[in-house]
Amino acid sequence: MSELLRASWDVVVIGTGMGGGTLGRALAEAGRKVLFIEKGPAGHRREETPLSHEIFVPEARLARGLWPTPLRAVVDGREERFYGPLGAGVGGSSVFYAAKLERPAPQDLDTTKAMPHPTGGWPVSFAAFEPYLAQAEAMYEVRGEVDALSPAPSRALPAPPEMSAVDRVIAERLRAAGMHPYHLHTAVKHIAGCKSCLGFKCPMTCKMDARSAGVEPALATGNAALLHSAEVTQLLGDGQRISAIKLRLDGVTHVLSAPVFVLAGGAFGSPRLCLGSASEAFPEGVGNQSGLVGRGLMFHLNEMFAVWSGITGGGPSEAVGFRDLLHHKGARLGMVQAMGIDASYGEILHFLRLRLARSGLGQNRLMQAAARLPAALVAQLLGNANIFVGLMEDLAYDENRVLPPDGTQIAFEYRLSEELLARRRLFRRAIKRAFKGQRQMFLSRAPELNYGHPCGTMRFGKDPKRAVLNGTGRVHTLANLYVADASFMPSAMGVNPSLTIAAQALRVAEAIAERTTDG
Repeated sequence: MSELLRASWDVVVIGTGMGGGTLGRALAEAGRKVLFIEKGPAGHRREETPLSHEIFVPEARLARGLWPTPLRAVVDGREERFYGPLGAGVGGSSVFYAAKLERPAPQDLDTTKAMPHPTGGWPVSFAAFEPYLAQAEAMYEVRGEVDALSPAPSRALPAPPEMSAVDRVIAERLRAAGMHPYHLHTAVKHIAGCKSCLGFKCPMTCKMDARSAGVEPALATGNAALLHSAEVTQLLGDGQRISAIKLRLDGVTHVLSAPVFVLAGGAFGSPRLCLGSASEAFPEGVGNQSGLVGRGLMFHLNEMFAVWSGITGGGPSEAVGFRDLLHHKGARLGMVQAMGIDASYGEILHFLRLRLARSGLGQNRLMQAAARLPAALVAQLLGNANIFVGLMEDLAYDENRVLPPDGTQIAFEYRLSEELLARRRLFRRAIKRAFKGQRQMFLSRAPELNYGHPCGTMRFGKDPKRAVLNGTGRVHTLANLYVADASFMPSAMGVNPSLTIAAQALRVAEAIAERTTDG
């Protein structure tokens, strides 16, 4: 570890999730010397660890690659404390994800007369962004069918595995209702012995996450190295550029210099580091002349519901999705997709315990145990139902924000806007019509924020007064600080964010690679 701190690096990447892993690989393959710095441990390749909300000891959580402390959320004025679906290890949260890598639609980035964009459009058009989506799909070995409602990609996707009988039945019923279902785009190679570790750390290399497709290939080039179990505590600079960082390793503080730094700690981590680096040179925090660092926090709004296929013992639906409701009746809604889980006792128990956690009772072991009875009753009621989710787009409001660091706990404030709730009502009605002729049931009446999809807290844009980053992901006011994670997004889109994060990371890597070697 000490040798890594003494070595000379072209680029230091803080974080190894979807953005950091993708960018680091691209730069290492371009011949740049890259140092990854990761808060969590390196872990072991043969781990098969689930994304658990039932481990309460911070050290035990961190050892498993889980974020060690609960989140503190103030939602509509009510405080909640719970463990979010966040990773802290090589690959970040992506090692636990369901590997759904869906493209945005053109309307997600562009503004048109038919579908005006609430931000006026992203600073990069869909046409300019598309080649990077194709590169990311190739890097992550994405498989799936072309969606009939989307433009054909510039690179054809490899064919996915055949749909299961359950998926075929549900898809056919959706077509009868006028929808356009297709085989979802998934970053799983399905090699011999593949366990389809969705929601688990995969012990094999078939699930293409930021570890398998990013960090490990980067290290294999010989141009990259990993400094793990190290926490970056401060960015240092003169107001024009970042000269060094402070990091804590084995209880000792070190200072590390480099020509270029990249923040890839996620939509929570990156703004917290900037806000926590306030100094005489950066009185409001690093890159925060606009006052927007940490603001514009967005999530998807989940609409989880059960669907009964009528096929006994057919297993979960995991391949069906459709985009007919991305933009519906002039409103930005979202795509609908299978979650890859069935309504089993274990899944329902997990869902109930997560809801308990968000109500402040999650660390009460008695309440955790008491959840078993209602879980068993609900499992009996639902039987062999399959679980689907509608991912509804969120929009950026400056009042929704990540709070400056006060200790180790991530904290944020969020208010459910009236326009969001109105779109939600429309979305639920549209979902019911889409599944017409199929037995269905929503699993929650209350709005459910997807805490696994935070984004937008260091958004990019052309105007430095209304954006933290420029179009290439560099902080507007700093010469050598870039961001490559979900915080860059000016709107949440109506699809899973992972592929878009990876594509933007490739754009940022290209911009860095084109710099002169002296930074």
